[in-house]
Amino acid sequence: MNRRKSREVCVGNLKIGGNNPIVVQSMTNTDTLNTMACVDQTLRLVEQGCQMVRLTASDVKSAQNLYNIKNELLKRNCTVPLVADIHFLPKAAEIAASLVEKIRINPGNYVDNNAQYTGQNAELLQKAQDNLFSLIDICKKHHTAIRIGVNHGSLSKRMLYQYGNTPMAMAESAMEYLRMFKALDFLDIVVSMKASNVSVMYQANKLLVEKMQEENLASPLHLGVTEAGNGQDGRVKSICGIGSLLAQGIGDTIRVSLTEKPENEIPVARNLAESFNDVYCNKDIPQTAMQTRQMSLHAQDLLEGRADVETFFFESQELSQEILQATGKKVFKAEFIACPSCGRTKYDIQSALQEVKEKCSHLKGVKIAVMGCIVNGPGEMADADFGYIGCGEGKVNLYKKGVLVYDHIPQEQAINLLLELIAR
Repeated sequence: MNRRKSREVCVGNLKIGGNNPIVVQSMTNTDTLNTMACVDQTLRLVEQGCQMVRLTASDVKSAQNLYNIKNELLKRNCTVPLVADIHFLPKAAEIAASLVEKIRINPGNYVDNNAQYTGQNAELLQKAQDNLFSLIDICKKHHTAIRIGVNHGSLSKRMLYQYGNTPMAMAESAMEYLRMFKALDFLDIVVSMKASNVSVMYQANKLLVEKMQEENLASPLHLGVTEAGNGQDGRVKSICGIGSLLAQGIGDTIRVSLTEKPENEIPVARNLAESFNDVYCNKDIPQTAMQTRQMSLHAQDLLEGRADVETFFFESQELSQEILQATGKKVFKAEFIACPSCGRTKYDIQSALQEVKEKCSHLKGVKIAVMGCIVNGPGEMADADFGYIGCGEGKVNLYKKGVLVYDHIPQEQAINLLLELIAR
């Protein structure tokens, strides 16, 4: 195995890519306007070994409060780099870029995400590049890095029209913006290609690497299977998706997204990182990480079509079935897509997911999405049969095949209505 040669990007006191070890990160699920809650959770994450912490900055006020969070952490002698997660508002990105070490933007933030394909892409992209100019000027001044975050569930109509809802659409979406940043002479960029479907995530990252090599671009990659869920399901999905790429030397920073306490993500992510220490920083692999390494190599064979699905076996029948289902090769039970929650989540998604799993796990072949909010929820659950989406304080929307059926219902009524919907 040879590691992909990526450009080194500095995020505060942390270096991503180049010859540096894999960086482990996570995200808070506290309200960004609640300074102390964010600080306390960040400190717990760092204590577990988290090296970078992301917070949602869904509006201008949240972005502004990053100043207070940063200062309070410094008072506690905590210098962990912070990342602002931006949704929709370029103004929030500009504020955050002057306060934290990195910002994460979605390509749709800077060009009309609903624009139909007209064949006149150049005009749209020039407008996007013009919109990015002031942000990049701020980032250069404050030495702030940027993550281009492409999600399978939030691709633009323009990309969907040209490439369909495919890994190619994800790769092309990222490449458009990488070219813009290059034209604007800004290279402190990390790219992520995330999907809840392990195979889509795997293929999208492989395609992006090929396209970047063709154009002599070498931005580091952030890996993650988004909405992986919880428990054994979420861990196996994450290992299969992230590990199969790390096994090929692809990936520089990772997050394991679990619908659990954010602190629970770190041991799994650290174990994944340690599994490939010999590739990434010439260190021995701990014995405890060897199973994760072996599972990653098996998942890679399945995703590449090199393994016989009917005879596949890894350690136990249960684990073999988990890996086969995670890689999309065979279905043994219901599948649950669930986001890890963040500061935008206004209901108890962890207990909601647990209740949905208890009531629906027997439904072989049914795919149910349990999402924290309406920002990414409807898009990310696009290929699910049913959707259970938070839409406010203790309120839930229920979907069937992407169509809204029940709107703003109390959470305590949601599970029974979901079961009725499934039974129809």
